[in-house]
Amino acid sequence: MSSSTAAQSTVLVVDDEKALAAVVASYLTKAGHRSIKAHTGPEALTLARAEDPDVVILDLGLPGMDGIEVCRRMRTFSDCYILMLTARGDEVDRIVGLTVGADDYLVKPFSNRELVARVQTVLRRPRASRKAVPADIRVFGDLRVDSDGRRVWVAGHEVHLTRTEFDILDALTSRPQMVVSRRQIVDAVWDASWVGDDHVVDVHVANLRKKLGDDSDEPLFIVTVRGVGYRMASR
Repeated sequence: MSSSTAAQSTVLVVDDEKALAAVVASYLTKAGHRSIKAHTGPEALTLARAEDPDVVILDLGLPGMDGIEVCRRMRTFSDCYILMLTARGDEVDRIVGLTVGADDYLVKPFSNRELVARVQTVLRRPRASRKAVPADIRVFGDLRVDSDGRRVWVAGHEVHLTRTEFDILDALTSRPQMVVSRRQIVDAVWDASWVGDDHVVDVHVANLRKKLGDDSDEPLFIVTVRGVGYRMASR
């Protein structure tokens, strides 16, 4: 990822509706970001490789190569924050988008102010620490979490998580003896001002479990507390 600050961050806007992409990019530029635009899936992937954006605003309904496939391919080389734009009612597609690596979604039509606020929120998340201090290593059986370096290992093998997946795991492992509610996870990962469906947490936790090789029925690491949220299994 680039080392830009939030005020200098690069945001890639991907939408085949050129007028909409131009309006969104204009709002982002006014908010202090460097905004670039793409109108097709292949163009988006090329720009993402060349420009290393901090955030990608990605329309799900792109012609040819749709947003889900763009997201899947982008996740093979980038950990940028991906905010997917979806049409109202496309619940299944939103879940699929989150499953392949999108961090969040916004339903069209949306307020440009809300979109800019979502971008500002994620850019306030801490980056990997470069301080020369001992790493905060949290151990849960075969799972090791380096909070400072934002790295995760299972049975000695490194597991690559998206930023949102790591932030959720970080929130859970920072309070290992406590049950963390979905709302508390939202407040920790997105922030208290975020407005959206708490169901997004469940989708990301399912992705996280899959990458960790965890089983929700017989969990080694992340335990579901029904009706409340999640906690870490005993160390």
